[in-house]
Amino acid sequence: MYVAVKGGERAIDNAHAWLAEERRGDKAVAELGVAQIREQLALAVNRVMAEGSLFDPDLAALAIKQARGDLIEAIFLIRAYRTTLPRFGGSTPIETEAMVCDRRVSATFKDAPGGQVLGPTFDYTHRLLDFKLAADGEVAPVQTGTPYEGATPHIMSFLDREDLIQREPEGADVPADLTRMPLELPASRALRLQSLTRGDEGFILGLAYSTQRGYARNHAFVAELRIGSVAVEMEIPELGFAIEIGEITATECETVNQFQGSKTQPPQFTRGYGLVFGMSERKAISMALVDRALRWKELGEDNLGAPAQDEEFVLYHSDNIQATGFLEHIKLPHYVDFQSELELIRKLRREAQVPKAAQAESAEASGGNLSGKMKEGAVT
Repeated sequence: MYVAVKGGERAIDNAHAWLAEERRGDKAVAELGVAQIREQLALAVNRVMAEGSLFDPDLAALAIKQARGDLIEAIFLIRAYRTTLPRFGGSTPIETEAMVCDRRVSATFKDAPGGQVLGPTFDYTHRLLDFKLAADGEVAPVQTGTPYEGATPHIMSFLDREDLIQREPEGADVPADLTRMPLELPASRALRLQSLTRGDEGFILGLAYSTQRGYARNHAFVAELRIGSVAVEMEIPELGFAIEIGEITATECETVNQFQGSKTQPPQFTRGYGLVFGMSERKAISMALVDRALRWKELGEDNLGAPAQDEEFVLYHSDNIQATGFLEHIKLPHYVDFQSELELIRKLRREAQVPKAAQAESAEASGGNLSGKMKEGAVT
C-alpha cells in the first residue's frame, strides 16, 4: 500500500531539476549531441533499438542522452514512446538472403559463396586501451577491396540440399505481436523469438553460456552470422503488390546443432535462430542458442531441467523493463505495509515471552517446594 508524503510534490520537482543538472555535468565540457551518440556509440544505440522494439537510431540516441547512459532506462523511454505511434500495418518478412552484408562469417564452411567478410569486429583486437582516442586522434582510413555484389545464400541451404537439416514447420501467416498483446504460455516459436530479441542482453547471454557449459546438452556451431542492411517491404491493398518502405540494419545468426533423431525423425542437424536490430552479434548468437534449447519438446528430446529449457522461466524473466519495474518498486513508500509487519513481529515476540515467563515461574515454584521438603526431611 502506498501513501502520500506531505511535501512530496515539491521534493519530486527538485529531484527532477537535480537529475537534469547531473545529466548535463560540468558545463565547461561540451555537451554531447544526439548525432554524436548515434554515430559514435552505435552499439549502445543498437541495443536500445532492439530491446525497445523500435528501429530509429535518432530516437534511441536521444533516449540514451536523456537516461544519462543507463541503457535500460533508455529502453524504457523508447518502449513508452512506441506506444504513442499509430500502426499502419505489418511488413512482409524481410529477405535476409538479399542483405547487403557489412559482416558475414561462418564457423562451419570456409569457402562459402560470397566469401567470409570480417567487417568491423572486436574479434581480433588486443583489448588494450588505445590512448590515442583520449587525444582525439584521427582514425586511419579503411582499405577495402572490391565489394562482393553477388547473392549470399544462407549456409544452411547447403545442408538443406542433402536433407541434413531439419525442415522448419510452417508457422502462422501473421504471427502474434508481442508488443500488442501479453505473453501467454505455451508460446509459439514466433512469440518466443520476439521475447528473446526484446530480452535483456546480459540475461540471454547468461542463459546461452549455461547451455554451453552443459545445462541443456546444446553443442552448437555458428553456421552463419551476417550483419548488414536489408529492405523492408509492405503490402499496399490499393496497389495489389508490395513496395519498399525503408531499410534497416539487422544481425542474423543461425546455429547448427546435432540431433540424434527420434521415433519420427532421422538423425540430422537442427538449428537455432536469432535476429536483432542493428549490429548486435553477441545478442543474436545468444538468442540462437537459447532458441534451440527451448525447442526440446517439439524435437522429442529429454528435458534435463536446465534453466534455458524452462520456457516459463526464460520468457517471464528476460524482459528487463518488467524486471526493473518489479525490482525498483520496493524502494517506493511501503510505510503501512511495513508498520503492519512490524506490529505483527512485536505481537509474536510478546506471545513468545508469555510461555517463557510461565515456565520461569513454574520452575521457581518447583524449586521452592523442593527446598521446603528437604528442610522438613532434615528436621525429621
